[in-house]
Amino acid sequence: MMERTTYRGWQNAYKLRNDHVQVIVLADVGPRIIWYGFCDKENQLHEVPADAGLTGGTDFRLYGGHRLWVSPELPGTYYPDNNRVVVNENGDRARFIAPLESSPPGNDLQKEMEITLARATSEVTIHHRVTNGGTRTAHIAPWTPTMMRPGGRAILPLSPRAAMDNDHLQPVGVLGIWSYTDFSDSRWTLGREFIQLQQLSAPAGKFQEQMTGLYHPGGWAAYFREGNLFVKRAPAIAGRQYPDYGCNLEVFTNPDFLEVETLGPLCALAPGDSVSHVERWWLFGSVPPGEGEKWIRDSVCCLIDRHTRTPGQEL
Repeated sequence: MMERTTYRGWQNAYKLRNDHVQVIVLADVGPRIIWYGFCDKENQLHEVPADAGLTGGTDFRLYGGHRLWVSPELPGTYYPDNNRVVVNENGDRARFIAPLESSPPGNDLQKEMEITLARATSEVTIHHRVTNGGTRTAHIAPWTPTMMRPGGRAILPLSPRAAMDNDHLQPVGVLGIWSYTDFSDSRWTLGREFIQLQQLSAPAGKFQEQMTGLYHPGGWAAYFREGNLFVKRAPAIAGRQYPDYGCNLEVFTNPDFLEVETLGPLCALAPGDSVSHVERWWLFGSVPPGEGEKWIRDSVCCLIDRHTRTPGQEL
């Protein structure tokens, strides 16, 4: 299920594969999940061609794929993950441990991912861990952006709708707005139950970038492109404070790619302590195309409900 390989100029990468999907993780930089998709098909993740095979240096590079960041987004967030990571293999899983992000310019944090591929389905489980290797408490939240191949659209669920009555007088969610968020931009579709964001290579709006975030107890977000549906979920912990005015899900796009992001709750991470954030991924093929909310309910939510929920977890 797992083998060491080379990939696009990087000499140290690891491929996890079953009969359905494969995952490629870079170890010369990162760690980064650079490839996820059906076997012998195209990568569902975005890759940055100009960064292929590069290592070292002090400039931050996007590379592509899936990375582990921390919120709030500050200059220190962009610490360059350009050096080789330590890899521990353990049967059907692998643990990738990055070097300490020494200060300055880093915040003395150490990041790692433990990645497990299911034996018979597309499911990937990613245990993200951030450890405070410094001498001061770090006030952070785990943040996991996944850069998706361009040309598709993201789907975020809104909190359940209900008519106003004595049981529904309080707000049920938040909506994060950035300085460049423009809901008049044609890439947005704001519905009753879902928000959709289209990735376009030549957007016509005022801003090239668009972003929003929200809180949803189901903790899932999706990306649909050419009949393929990517779904990621991370547990939402009730009663905890989340970053960006309370968001556990966020989406971002520009002319090159779209990111689907989950966040963990804010924490005061004491020296030597760690915080974990677990994501699960799925990939579904041959999903019929559509656009409206009925299509999302019938073609997207049914897959999420049938394959990604654990008992007691909300959709």
